[in-house]
Amino acid sequence: MYDRDSTDEPTAADLAAIEDEWPLIEAEIELLDVQLVILDARRPVDEVTARRLHRARDAVVSEALRYYQRRVNAARRAA
Repeated sequence: MYDRDSTDEPTAADLAAIEDEWPLIEAEIELLDVQLVILDARRPVDEVTARRLHRARDAVVSEALRYYQRRVNAARRAA
């Protein structure tokens, strides 16, 4: 993806991109965590876990929309 030596440190732009995407990454991690709990339980999902799953899915969708909206807005400003 990048044409840099592997010993190079991330640039300010790299760190800014990670920081911008971080809320989406956190939401995806929470969703994955809930999914792993469900798979590991090997029993019917209780109401609390079901609500946690729904909240995690909603958070991923919301954060993805915000993230992509920021990218679209940034591209429009750059154009």
